[in-house]
This record gives sequence, structure tokens and C-alpha cells, in this order.
Amino acid sequence: MTPTELAPAFFIAVAAILIFCKGVAWLLGKAGQPAVVSEMLAGVLLGPSLLGLLLPGVEHWLFPAPLLPVLYVVGQVGLVLFMFQAGYAFTGHRITRVAGTAAAVSVAGVSAPLVLGVLLVVLTDGLAPVRRAGTPLGVTAAFVGVALAITAFPMLARIITERGLAGTRYGSLALASGALDDMAAWIMLAVVLAAASGEPGPAIVTGGGAAVFALALWLGGRRAGNALMTGDRLGERGRLLGTVALLFLVAWYTDVIGLYAVFGAFAAGVVMPHTARTDKVVETLTPIASVVFLPLFFTFSGLRTEFGLLGDPAVLLFAVACVVLAIAGKFGACWAAARLRGEPGAVALRIGALMNARGLMQLIALNVGLEAGIVGPSLFTVLVLVALVTTIMTTPLLSWIDRRSAISASVPERDNHHSPVAP
Repeated sequence: MTPTELAPAFFIAVAAILIFCKGVAWLLGKAGQPAVVSEMLAGVLLGPSLLGLLLPGVEHWLFPAPLLPVLYVVGQVGLVLFMFQAGYAFTGHRITRVAGTAAAVSVAGVSAPLVLGVLLVVLTDGLAPVRRAGTPLGVTAAFVGVALAITAFPMLARIITERGLAGTRYGSLALASGALDDMAAWIMLAVVLAAASGEPGPAIVTGGGAAVFALALWLGGRRAGNALMTGDRLGERGRLLGTVALLFLVAWYTDVIGLYAVFGAFAAGVVMPHTARTDKVVETLTPIASVVFLPLFFTFSGLRTEFGLLGDPAVLLFAVACVVLAIAGKFGACWAAARLRGEPGAVALRIGALMNARGLMQLIALNVGLEAGIVGPSLFTVLVLVALVTTIMTTPLLSWIDRRSAISASVPERDNHHSPVAP
């Protein structure tokens, strides 16, 4: 397709994506699901799993092959803006009051699913066709472990804010633990990607480039952020333009060294100073990312997801095992760690439910793995299923825990009210 043919194809595809995502969000919103869940599901439904299955001609017309790279690039813009906001939010939560328990929950919530994911791949190797040809077993096992260890910190923060839980004990613990989880998961993913190259050259470039990037952030990142946000020479538009330019430069650098744009954008958000001016920039960029660009990323991910591959009994069993271990490893381990730290049962349950959601963060990791050539279609579909199940179950599970706690709290009152008066 020529550029003049791609332009109208892009416009009609984007219109269809945004309208469909809004419709799914309206339907699922009645069930209390956050918008990100609806967009994840809408992206899958627009791909070969549903639209391509029922109306393949329509899918090919809406999303012709030459259009996919355009959707990928525009979706990456959304991811860069979104991850910048996630990094900025990461440093906005105080964790000193709950640091010890948050660290324990985070360690348990990362290590348990990581180990379970690695063991699952190692024990089932050759039984389920999920390992991509040419990819070492250790790399696939490590990638699955890291994917299961991820927590969707931005979505977790959004759920906590929308439900008014930010001031609660479990809300603060979940935010702190989720932030630590995500940081650990991104570091581990970078290590897996470096090891997956199999050649010393790319690993050296990635390792050396990451060291230079970390040093630059340490020495000048905060200073550059302060100059951008606290200087009086730049107006509101100047700060917005400077932030976007800085983000794209950082995304370019981390992409070319093999760390991928999402890492650079997240790091840029981490070093930004928390000022009213920065808040204004983030508040301007976030709606653009979440409303316009992120649905394009979800759709691009959906076009790579083929639930028809689950028709293979071996792949289906592997998927079921992956979902079960993901829930047991994250929900179970975080609940157990919170209980061991002395948290009440209801608090521990809520922490486990919130930490269990993978959401968008796992989809980002999957697409990074797919682009790096270490994830095949079957494994991609399996892990998308894990992301959907663990994310969709979060809100209903929290509601069930709330009802359970309310009933438990009312029992003593009823018992005291109806107990016989002592003579």
C-alpha cells in the first residue's frame, strides 16, 4: 500500500478501534470493571480470536498487513507516554510507614510466581508446543517466570484510587508492594532479554548502554527534570514540548541498546520532580495516551493473539496450569507474606487480590518478548489469557471480600443483640 492508501486505512481502523473499545468499556463498566480491562478484551475481540474467525474479510479490510507497522509505532507512542506516567506515579507514593511489610509482600509476590513459572516450563518442555524453535529452554522458562511475576502497578493504583482505598492499610501496602514488584520485574526482563541474544556483542551493548543510562540518570536526570519543570523561561507549552522531546530521546536510546522504549520512559518518569508543573504536564499527556493511543496498542496485541491455538489439548492444559500457578504464586504468596507479617486476614486477602492483576504491564512484556523473538504465537496467547483472567477477576474478588468482611463484622452485633440477658 502507498502512503496515500495507508492514511485512509489508518483513519478508519482507529475510528473502529476507539468506538469498539468505548462500547466494550460501557458494557463491562456495568459490571464494575475498569476501562483498561475493557480495552484489553476489546483488542483481543478485534483480532483473529473473534472478528477474524467470524468475519475474516472484515478483519483483513480493517487491519491490512501493511497497516500493522503503523499501528505498532503509534501504539508505542502511547506506551511511552503511559510508562512515563507510571514511573512518575511510582515515586509519588510514600512507602516508609509500610516498608517492611511491603518489601516482604513484594519479595514473595515476585519469587513464588517466578519459580513456579520456571518449573512449569522446564517440566512440560516437549509436552506442550509453547517454546519457540531456536529459543533456549532457560530463556523461555525465565521469560514465563518473569511474566507471571509482573503486577499491573498503574492499574492497581487506578483501582485503589477509584474505590477510595488510598488511605487504607491494605491500599498503602498494595501500592508500595506493586511498585517494588514492577521495578524488580522490569529489571529481570531486561536481564532475560540480554541473555536471549546468545551473543556477547548485543549483551555487551545492552549491559554497557544500561550502565551509561543509569549513570546519566543518577548524575543528570533529576537536574534535567528540575531545569525543565522549575525554570521560568519555559511556558506551559514549552514544558510540554520539552517533556515529549526528552521522552522520545530516552525511548530512542533505550530501544537502540536493546532495553526497549518502555524502560526509558519509565525511568524518565521516576526522575521527574514532583511539582505542580509536572503534575500539569502528566495530566495533559495521560488522557491522550489512555484514550487515543493505548487502545491501538491493545488492538495490535489482539491481532497477535489467536485463542484458536488453545484448541490443541496440550496448549490448553499448559494455559490452565499457567493461570492456576499465576494465581497461586501471586495471590497466595502475597496473602501468606502479609499474614506472616501480622496483617489481619481481610487485609491480607485484599493485598493478594490487588497484587494478582497483571493487566497492561504483562501485555507490554509479552510484546517486548515477541519483538525480541523469544515468544511464539502459542506462548503469547497463553500469557495473554493469564493477563485477562487475573485482571478481570480483581474487581469481583475485591467486592466478594468486602461482602465477606461486612458479614463477619455484623455477626457479633447480631449475637450481642439477641443474646439472653443474664439474670
